[in-house]
Amino acid sequence: MLANLSIQNYALIDDVSVAFTNGFTTITGETGAGKSILLGGLSLVLGKRADLSSLKNEEQKCVIEAEFDISKYQLQQFFIDNDLDYEDRTILRREILPSGKSRAFVNDSPVTLDVLKELGEQLVDVHSQHQTLRLTENDFQMKVVDALANNAENLEAYQQQLSQLRKASKELQELETFQSNADKEHDYNSFLLEELEAAKLKEGMQEALEAEYEQLSNVEQIMEQLSAGYQLMNDEQLGLLGRLGDLKRAFQSLSEYGPAYKALSDRIQSVLIEMDDVASEIEQMKDSVEANPERLEVVNGQLQQLYDLQKKHHTDSVADLIAIREELAVKVEAVANIESKIQQKKKEVAQMTTKVDACANTIHKARKAVIPKLKGMLEENLAILGMPSASFKIEVNPSNSFKINGKDDLLFLFAANKGSSYGELKKVASGGELSRIMLIIKSILAQYENLPTMMFDEIDTGVSGEISNRMGEIMQQMSSTMQVFSITHLPQVASKGQYQYKVYKEESASGTSTHIKQLSSEERIRELAEMLGGKSLSESALAHARELLQ
Repeated sequence: MLANLSIQNYALIDDVSVAFTNGFTTITGETGAGKSILLGGLSLVLGKRADLSSLKNEEQKCVIEAEFDISKYQLQQFFIDNDLDYEDRTILRREILPSGKSRAFVNDSPVTLDVLKELGEQLVDVHSQHQTLRLTENDFQMKVVDALANNAENLEAYQQQLSQLRKASKELQELETFQSNADKEHDYNSFLLEELEAAKLKEGMQEALEAEYEQLSNVEQIMEQLSAGYQLMNDEQLGLLGRLGDLKRAFQSLSEYGPAYKALSDRIQSVLIEMDDVASEIEQMKDSVEANPERLEVVNGQLQQLYDLQKKHHTDSVADLIAIREELAVKVEAVANIESKIQQKKKEVAQMTTKVDACANTIHKARKAVIPKLKGMLEENLAILGMPSASFKIEVNPSNSFKINGKDDLLFLFAANKGSSYGELKKVASGGELSRIMLIIKSILAQYENLPTMMFDEIDTGVSGEISNRMGEIMQQMSSTMQVFSITHLPQVASKGQYQYKVYKEESASGTSTHIKQLSSEERIRELAEMLGGKSLSESALAHARELLQ
């Protein structure tokens, strides 16, 4: 419920702060006093877009703050989903800066306008002429039927199953699209995969083949250098091993003359051992190296195959070719298994469709069962509101397609007078008739749903005294379970409120300002008397006002 509303620097308002309680509150005031301004300020804090024209003083910011008691609204999940601190007494704040920028806050946490609007719609239902037009929309009409049918749980289950069905149907479509496209590429991908598999690709193979190719293609030069090296090491006259042996023997004879000579002799011994090992390895290499034109041709072919594959696949490494091979293998395998996956997914979709269809049928039966009750309630209450011949024709008929709210088409037709043809509300109902129908529907919904605070903006415009009296009684009845406001020009409605507030203007040297105050019992009598008979308060008007309040 709306507990407090504070408005600063908005339109004709300098600074207004007002507290409200539960029940039925009426708001009155002369035409032009600013009742619409008050509602406009509330609309801003509920997420309506604003502009600089909202500022009374364009050099100062406009601040609108509304405090709500939301303890009975079960909104904790909304706060969790939007990363907001939940408080039973939640404050919504809107600031419009002189620069034209706007800021929104929930419990002092900055939020987007969309978040503020979404929360606001769950706190206050502002009934205006625009909102009355919702009555002509099929979705809203179906919502009324579902409220009476207690379809909330059925619809939740249906929508969950429908979401799963749509997901599975989308996956099936993607599989079929994939199959259609993949069939065109399958043969080519298989050919590419076979090429890559035939190459027997391994990490490091290119480097090894290139090294082997260099050796095989330069075998004569290698043999020549190995032979020359072997000759240098083992020549009888000048070979390195022979000369090192002589050096070793010369220093062995010096080793007994001191540690320095001994150390040098040992180093020469180490060099001789290492060089002897090198000579043996050169000899082995010399004996093993031989021309092998057949192997050279094989290596050259393997390298050329690698280079051709790298060129075809626009890469320069075997690692990339291996990655491409694995990717192609996945694609080829996917196409090979796609048909079985499609058949499995079709079976899954068929099973889900059966479940969704059964749930939609449950919803349909519940709707069909309450149509007579809804029709009776509407016609009975419209008769009380001065439309005794008003009649409705309401039908729910199964359709062939799943919709977000079931599988039904709703026929919601209206005739205002006896003998009139039935037609759609937007085509045959006047604005006053729509307002009365909407009031009745809201009162019906209040019995079946936990509605937010209801704000009726002159819903009684254009109706007579007795009809307005009954409209006031309906709003009064609604207020037994919820907070209801009515902005009204009619004393019959104003008198039904548990509380009455007056919006008025004051002029001063600095300009005109709008104010609001709660009326005492005596002030209510005078206000109602003025609404009945004008500024000149007659005894009969005052007596009538007292009678209305009683």
